[in-house]
Amino acid sequence: MEHNAPAYGLWLLVILNSAVFIIFAFSFFKPRTRRDWRSFSAFSAFLVALFVEMYGFPLTIFLLSGWLQTRAPGLDLMSHEAGHLWNTIFGLKGDAHFNWLHILSNVLLVAGFWVLASAWPVLHRAQRAGQLATEGVYSRLRHPQYLGFIVIMLGFLVQWPTILTLAMFPVLVVMYVRLAISEEQQAEQQFGQAWRDYAARTPRFLPRRSGPAESPRAGGRA
Repeated sequence: MEHNAPAYGLWLLVILNSAVFIIFAFSFFKPRTRRDWRSFSAFSAFLVALFVEMYGFPLTIFLLSGWLQTRAPGLDLMSHEAGHLWNTIFGLKGDAHFNWLHILSNVLLVAGFWVLASAWPVLHRAQRAGQLATEGVYSRLRHPQYLGFIVIMLGFLVQWPTILTLAMFPVLVVMYVRLAISEEQQAEQQFGQAWRDYAARTPRFLPRRSGPAESPRAGGRA
């Protein structure tokens, strides 16, 4: 991007990017309960905060301007490149859109949305049948949709860190973990021993390398 091109104050891009990613995530997550809406709203707030700083007003750049000028004297603070803070911190050269950090970010974003897309059909079938979701990605971990949200947020932080989103990330992770535990308590009350057997063989967030254990076909959120 050329230095004389406007990098910020692009509020239409803020609205468009926020809407695209929120609608895209909504199409996979499809919140129904109050708990669903709370987790999805928190994720949406993260996206809005991100794109406001990416295209609207660079609050993080403004607050760190003194340090950035010392760290990278030739850096144009009002350019779009300045927002790629990890490049400045690690001293990376070249176009930030083609280095390993941006590639890693894209991999995380694709992986996160893939997890969301894979989890929803399984969960939807299970909820309609009044059963426990244990097939597909649910055979590898108990809360794939929450993991998907966390991976997507991590992907954006690798690409475009801001003070606000870095502060929000651990808070949202804790929130998703607490929601997961709350859902597990409800699932145990509803499904009893079937849930306890499923929980014993299936990790909460990180799948085992050895793959899922054998389980009976079943198909409510755990």
